[in-house]
Amino acid sequence: MPSQESPSSGGLDRALNGLGTLMIVLSAVTPASSVFIIVPGVIALAGTGSFLSFLFAAIIGLFMAFVYAELSSAYPTAGGEYTMIGRTLGRFWGFVTLVLVFISIVLIIAVVALGVGTYLGVLLPNLNAQWVGVATIILAGIVAALRIKLNAFVTGIFLGIEMLALLILVALGFINIERPLSSLFTSPQILDAATNSLVPASTGLILAATAVAIFAYNGYGAAAYFGEETQDAKRSIGKVVLWALVITVAAELIPLTAVLLGSPDLTALLAAPAKIEYFLEARGGHALTVVVSLAIAIAIFNAVIAIVLQASRLLFSSGRDKTWFGPINNAVASVHGTYASPWIATIVVSIAAAAACFIDLSLLLVVSGTSLVVIYALLCLAAVAGRRNGTTSEGHYRMPLFPLPPILAFVALVYVAYQNWLDVAFGRPSLLATLAIVAVAAVYYVLFLARRADWTLHAPEEIEEIAG
Repeated sequence: MPSQESPSSGGLDRALNGLGTLMIVLSAVTPASSVFIIVPGVIALAGTGSFLSFLFAAIIGLFMAFVYAELSSAYPTAGGEYTMIGRTLGRFWGFVTLVLVFISIVLIIAVVALGVGTYLGVLLPNLNAQWVGVATIILAGIVAALRIKLNAFVTGIFLGIEMLALLILVALGFINIERPLSSLFTSPQILDAATNSLVPASTGLILAATAVAIFAYNGYGAAAYFGEETQDAKRSIGKVVLWALVITVAAELIPLTAVLLGSPDLTALLAAPAKIEYFLEARGGHALTVVVSLAIAIAIFNAVIAIVLQASRLLFSSGRDKTWFGPINNAVASVHGTYASPWIATIVVSIAAAAACFIDLSLLLVVSGTSLVVIYALLCLAAVAGRRNGTTSEGHYRMPLFPLPPILAFVALVYVAYQNWLDVAFGRPSLLATLAIVAVAAVYYVLFLARRADWTLHAPEEIEEIAG
């Protein structure tokens, strides 16, 4: 049995170059899974206006990528957002962010894993989605517990497969264009279910769908979580964030455009329960649909590996910072002696995500939906505060046009939150669930953490001392 080390005698393995980190980050974003799982929901909500939703989300994403790049350059640590926010806005907001991010990531792992059964179903019908999700998470957890360099290699191969699936969509759409690109800008349409006819898509619907599109792009900021395993992280991590955002937008917006322009029957596309599958069947036939569906199952598995890697490093960092109680901190902060991975944190994340597979899917989406908007808003405030109080002065990346990107992104996020509040069916419960999580985190902080001097948000230079 391989030995394992405590964080006091060793740290994570700084074995990744920028490309390796980028492969893992793009796998966590999983553009193909977003196109096949999240994009259909946006199309159902905003019709062909989904193009504008994803375009607006890309603009917000660019502003947020600038924010992430600057903060990640200053704090390339396994704590990710909670370290950035805690070091710039204060310990309370750091802990609130930790709880929001951890719960969201665990639930996202479950949501993504539940999709594996859907796409394996083309070959193996009547699969139990929940148990397939559990098996997916267990296998992904085993891979994630191995060396980070091996994970970069595995995720890189799987990422190539999912990008090929997206290229097939793009080719099928642009070879068979049925309507001009200008129609997506000037006359976006949705399906009126009562009359089964196309009607104009309202600005409100398009902006409400933007919140979901932001979620589809999310993940480029995960680069920070691997900062302790990336060589020369302070100089390279900002570039990884920006490249991840650019590739993600291209890999999601271009296939969406191809589907909307190349679908043979727009009404049939908007009415179809499985919109991307309808497009594939109509343009490529059943055999191609089966091949692409299997590629998407691989992409989903790849995403689960990458997100488990991310979540385990977040939990590892929280234990190293003494966020919980003695035995728990020591356990989740353990580093495996052979694989240099946070192995116990990986096991905990995998068990929690596997259990979440048995929660109702709509509840999973409600709880995880708006947390991202709140986290992004806090990051915008952190970027401004970091410049003002000098806490990000050690970073090597400085965003252009400061302070416009964080200010404009913050304003856009407030408006998206407002549109979500107007959506009584989904948006409002999601906001209320996020506020409930914040309230519980605040109670824990006041009763326990605020009184403890040993809770420390370690800076990069302190982590190097611990690892050494």
